[in-house]
Amino acid sequence: MASDILELTDVHAYYGDSHVLHGISFALKEGRLLGLLGRNGAGKTTCMSTIMGFLATREGAIRLNGEKISGNSPEAIARNGVCLVPQGRRIFRSLTVKENLQVAAQTPGGRTAWTLARVFDIFPRLKERQSQFAGSLSGGEQQMLAIGRALMGNPRVLLMDEPSEGLAPQIVADVGRTIAMLKAEGLSIVLVEQNIKMTLNLADDIVIINTGQVVFSGSAGDAAADQRLISQHLGVF
Repeated sequence: MASDILELTDVHAYYGDSHVLHGISFALKEGRLLGLLGRNGAGKTTCMSTIMGFLATREGAIRLNGEKISGNSPEAIARNGVCLVPQGRRIFRSLTVKENLQVAAQTPGGRTAWTLARVFDIFPRLKERQSQFAGSLSGGEQQMLAIGRALMGNPRVLLMDEPSEGLAPQIVADVGRTIAMLKAEGLSIVLVEQNIKMTLNLADDIVIINTGQVVFSGSAGDAAADQRLISQHLGVF
């Protein structure tokens, strides 16, 4: 049975005096994909920011392979193997494609290394455009670059925050295939998405949050079969 690689236990977080995460608890098992779902404003991106250390936990703990990482700096968390594909991509527009990838490169801790060659293998368009400034890329190409940049960190856990946001349907399908390939390689992934169908198709496990609290945690199959749950917390799809 797969062990927990990432675990959140009773995590509370605040923006100033505003209490935004209310005792969030869930675990990502090694080699699995966990879909983190919820309506806009439910706390999904806040949860990702808290895992990465951008937002401090006031109570509770976040552990990677059993070791506490909450309280560490974002840089230390990334060095430990948690890498983020951020909402809105946040590429370095004034750097070239190749420079965006190189700046994120880290040595893997006993894992198969993600290198420029491997990233270019799965994203041939990035190889073709490696000398272009990243700001000149299309939205889909920028998303490929954001994913490639995270992979260059050689993650043990990959956090993906709304990777299909604002993309054309064909590019969304390409992103879905890329995520499926990464999952098939055994990468442990937390996926935040508004595309509920894609998430349910890709995920092993689902966590649904509402107003900063977990309202469902279970298998993707159980979530998909519960139309009342989907309708109540995510809307009809």
